Amino acid sequence: MTHKILVVDDEPDLEPLMLQRMRRAIRRGVYEFVFARNGIEALQKLDEQDDIDMVLSDINMPEMDGLTLLEQIPSVNPDIRAVIISAYGDMQNIRTAMNRGAFDFVTKPLDFDDLRITVDRTLQHVEEWRDALKSRDRLVTLQNELDVASKMQQSILPTSFPSGPTYKVFGTMEPARNVGGDFYDVVRLQDDQIGLAIADVSGKGVPAALFMMSSRTLLKGAAISFHEPGEVLSEVNNLIQEDDTAGMFVTMLYATYSPATGVFTYASGGHDPPLVIHADGSSTLLPLTGGIALGVVPGLEYRQESYTLAPDDTVILYTDGVTEATNIDDELLGIEGVREYFGPGHLSTDAEATGMEVMNVVRDFTGDAPQHDDITCLTLRQG
Repeated sequence: MTHKILVVDDEPDLEPLMLQRMRRAIRRGVYEFVFARNGIEALQKLDEQDDIDMVLSDINMPEMDGLTLLEQIPSVNPDIRAVIISAYGDMQNIRTAMNRGAFDFVTKPLDFDDLRITVDRTLQHVEEWRDALKSRDRLVTLQNELDVASKMQQSILPTSFPSGPTYKVFGTMEPARNVGGDFYDVVRLQDDQIGLAIADVSGKGVPAALFMMSSRTLLKGAAISFHEPGEVLSEVNNLIQEDDTAGMFVTMLYATYSPATGVFTYASGGHDPPLVIHADGSSTLLPLTGGIALGVVPGLEYRQESYTLAPDDTVILYTDGVTEATNIDDELLGIEGVREYFGPGHLSTDAEATGMEVMNVVRDFTGDAPQHDDITCLTLRQG
């Protein structure tokens, strides 16, 4: 890359001297020089040529001196760095120049070895500054993307939940800074049954949010069309396979609940099993059903299991943001940490209270450790 340097000096001998002493670097394409005789000419050059990287300017010049030029440069291009040429020992002007934004200075008579070092150091700073600006712009773009993804993610989550004389449902999610793809949903089915789903989409940002929304739509359609949870997951898996998802997949647990019988039937596609908290504080971790994440292998049949809830049982569905939460010592909370909290003597009164308690368990355990994943919980309590 050739760096363009604007040299500003009213001495006519400086231009040929600079070109002669820097001729090797010029031939190699390291430097390209542009010359101006005073500050006014320099500003014109800067306005005409937007690829100038640095300014090397004398202080004492007619029409506009170097100190005044320093004040004007940021209005033309704030990313240009300036080096001042000053008389040896002229500390007052040097101090003024540095206060007005000069990056460095060299003294007359010019020592060209020292000048090369100063120029190279200045240009290196210019490159690092530009890289920093690019990184900042990328971060701004990424943050904007994450904000969009977060809004998309929040927009599909239910804000009201079904309830009846014998049951209540509640869901909550605390998104991570790097937006992932957790979601939950509740679907009203025929014969007063309730469908419950919780899922975790692979990836981050807008692509994950888009895939999450698509997965949720496919799930809802399949839940209305098919009665059994295993059939629902099989259908969603096949539909995902038909789409171009760029290798993305989703872990999902889908269950149906009958308030009339208390039967809770579920199928898992690579997702953590449900946890049932009983009235006496004991708990049951329901068995896995052996299914793998949706979107990985087409044509799979997903097995399902059923469990009959007793009065005052609470089912907790969760994502790995709960079980894989870590504290500052890099220890995992795990499902056992949740079960320990809801131990003997603990009274769980309703679905919402239990859901919020799960979130508090995670917060208390992680403390000051950063949150790396969405924390999502969906609870069903049978009265």
